[in-house]
Amino acid sequence: MDDLTTAAGIEWNTPRPDTLGAWPYRIVFSRTVPHIELIEGPPDSPWDTNTDGAHFHHLGWWTHSLPDSADQLVEAGLPPDFDGCPYGRSFAYHRMDSIGARIEIVDTAAQAAFLQTWNPTGEPMPALDGDPKGPRP
Repeated sequence: MDDLTTAAGIEWNTPRPDTLGAWPYRIVFSRTVPHIELIEGPPDSPWDTNTDGAHFHHLGWWTHSLPDSADQLVEAGLPPDFDGCPYGRSFAYHRMDSIGARIEIVDTAAQAAFLQTWNPTGEPMPALDGDPKGPRP
């Protein structure tokens, strides 16, 4: 957080603890759009930094259909890396080896809770799959 504040003037919300399955983690989002998300997780979690240290983990976007977007990513050669759905969370990561990171897709059904927690005065954000002729994952 300090590095991004110093380098780019990013303003942050207060980090919050949470749990996914057996993994406790801390998460924070920037107050600005596009939102920057920082996650600190334990060893063997989806956010483990013990092997590679702190690193760029993923780019994320909203989708109207998690299964359809997941299928599109797989068809594009981006294999699944982690699925939050078995843990009651509507997101999934897919590997994008060309950038050494992941793509995260998040169901728009989770957006209201995101806005309430991280950006209460913010406007809803578009899903990238919202227009069949527009951008696709």
